[in-house]
Amino acid sequence: MIRVGEKIPDLEFQAYHEGDIRKMRFSDFRGKWLIIAFYPADFTFVCPTELEELAEYYPKFVELGAEVVSVSTDTVYVHKAWHDTSPAIKKIGFPMAADPAGVICRAFGTYIPSEGLSWRATFIVDPEGVVRHMEIHDNSIGRSVRELLRRLQAAKYVSEHPGEVCPASWEPGKETLKVSLDLVGKI
Repeated sequence: MIRVGEKIPDLEFQAYHEGDIRKMRFSDFRGKWLIIAFYPADFTFVCPTELEELAEYYPKFVELGAEVVSVSTDTVYVHKAWHDTSPAIKKIGFPMAADPAGVICRAFGTYIPSEGLSWRATFIVDPEGVVRHMEIHDNSIGRSVRELLRRLQAAKYVSEHPGEVCPASWEPGKETLKVSLDLVGKI
């Protein structure tokens, strides 16, 4: 299972993106920040609310030099069918990765074997492919994309400003904390 501070594996997957089915690899996103949003299944209750919110915030992620990839254990054909029939999912401009064998979900520790689904989970990966944030939680709880954006902004800020850390609820423009460089990474 991938942990914070570890490099993600360069897995290949099919994705439904911009009206096409494409093969992709995680290395395709090197050089950019990457948000990987795992969700249980297409055609469900909470998932379209989250993916629609991700779609609405997607331009802000792109402005920050980030890409978003959503992942479920559905096939690309189910993603396409959902995209073609749901007004909320039609708004999505980011790749929707298909993981019907659960390979990606298992690698990231989100797979639920008894259900063949993923836990709801989010990973923020830096441009070198290293996990900087991860969150896995119960499928009945939707995530806040606004908070995810704030976490990306904080991760990006500390990456660009060695010796500074972000305090609780930090937002761009607010003060950070300065620490001794020999303490960074131990806090």
